[in-house]
Amino acid sequence: MEKIDKKTADAYYREKNKYIIIFLSIWFVVSFGVVLFADWLQFEMPLLGFPFHYWMGAQGSILTFIVLLFISAKVSDRIDQKYGIDEGENEKISYGKTADH
Repeated sequence: MEKIDKKTADAYYREKNKYIIIFLSIWFVVSFGVVLFADWLQFEMPLLGFPFHYWMGAQGSILTFIVLLFISAKVSDRIDQKYGIDEGENEKISYGKTADH
């Protein structure tokens, strides 16, 4: 496995952490924000026959979390490619095999 210089590693983790904070913030707002502001979110038009705040608490937050997982995986893969982190090589090493360099 190739060694990565400190500047590249710092930039890599800074970018990864930035996206983690963004995704956790979205998750927090969707799951807890809807509950905290339920009175303000009572729209006249129901969503699938239920009030919006009820639907978001029961179904919407779970669906949002699942979508965030897929988006997070795609973004993480792009960041890995950007910084030259090879997942296949890391997987071999994590299983105790040696790198062929």
